[in-house]
Amino acid sequence: MVILSVGKRTIFMDIKTFKSAIAQIAEEKSITSERVIESIETAIAAAYKKDYGKKGQIIKAKLNPETGETKFWQVKLVVVEDMIYSEKELEELIEKQEKEEKEEKKIRFNPEKHIMLAEAQKIKPEIKAREELEMPLETHEDYGRIAAQTAKQVILQKIKEVERETVFSEYKSREGQLVSGIIQRLEGRNVFVDIGKTLGILPKEEQVYGEFYKPGQRLKFYIMKVEESSKGPAVFLSRVYPKLISRLFELEVPEISQGQVVIKAIAREAGFRSKIALESKAEGVDPIGSAVGQRGSRVMAVIKELAGEKIDIIEYSEKPEEFIANALSPAKVLEVKIMPKNKALCLVPEDQLSLAIGKDGQNVRLAAKLTGWKIDVRPPEQEEAEKEEKKKEPEKKKPSFVKTTEGKEEKKKKKKTKK
Repeated sequence: MVILSVGKRTIFMDIKTFKSAIAQIAEEKSITSERVIESIETAIAAAYKKDYGKKGQIIKAKLNPETGETKFWQVKLVVVEDMIYSEKELEELIEKQEKEEKEEKKIRFNPEKHIMLAEAQKIKPEIKAREELEMPLETHEDYGRIAAQTAKQVILQKIKEVERETVFSEYKSREGQLVSGIIQRLEGRNVFVDIGKTLGILPKEEQVYGEFYKPGQRLKFYIMKVEESSKGPAVFLSRVYPKLISRLFELEVPEISQGQVVIKAIAREAGFRSKIALESKAEGVDPIGSAVGQRGSRVMAVIKELAGEKIDIIEYSEKPEEFIANALSPAKVLEVKIMPKNKALCLVPEDQLSLAIGKDGQNVRLAAKLTGWKIDVRPPEQEEAEKEEKKKEPEKKKPSFVKTTEGKEEKKKKKKTKK
């Protein structure tokens, strides 16, 4: 039987009811029952101090949920003479208006918070300086109205803090993963998304150009980072980050989630087009076929989630020439020449030139991002013409200063002969 006293009323609560209430709170707030009990213990200790304690005391309570029994202790810090300010030092401290007392080597002695080492060792012989001593207190069952209100406020506040900590740790561990959410509201340039236990923030710079967000719309987001704030955990989301595509393919393609196919590189211009390079790690597994799916079902599911963004799936190769040629897909490449300074010259048929470059140079730009090479696309005819021009270049003439020096020497010889 658990006995709770509120003002003049005494409430008798059955242990089973008490335990089920704790379990219900833990389930609603998504926290453990132990953390709920800790909150109740903190509240009971605060109520005890309000009615029976003294100013400066540190009261600790322990509740046994099986029996309903509660025990109380007063906690004191064990100190020695060298750790205490003298009266003279206290006066100097007040004059200087020291604010950072916690960083000081010495402390202000308070008999409710501190106990001398000699006295503490009478109670607990093995205790040392700077350790805490717990001294049992008399248990009380009756608490006043103010103490009961204090206990209620402490419980609510403590549970709220625990809930924030739990939500923060959960989403912090999910950084770099996908989360499904419902658009709740739009405030200025930011979009607030209901992602379950908290609201996620989709900043303007992480929104896809041309994508419209409406309240009630369900979308998938990439968790960029999680930070603590005064209002609780702040979860920042993204719809433009390239790894959003890799996470979506992991959901749709079992071969990728199982490690049979690996995503080697991604290049993306959010809202327009993306390129993804895949490599097979298992014999007999086609990386492109597994990502595309039967009749394009898998890749179409990803494209639908990205509001129609085009996706080129290519095969990765350790050979730069093959990888660069594949990256320029869907254009056909005749030859790839590796040049100095991380440059690559790609020869493409005349009719494939516009396809290789893409609209506003998008295709070749994404291919360069994907491969990490500076790509120059040319038709074979242009390359041959440039070679012919180099052959026809005339030989370099002798520098003019040679002629002038030769003329001076001849003049000097003529002057000598005349003399």
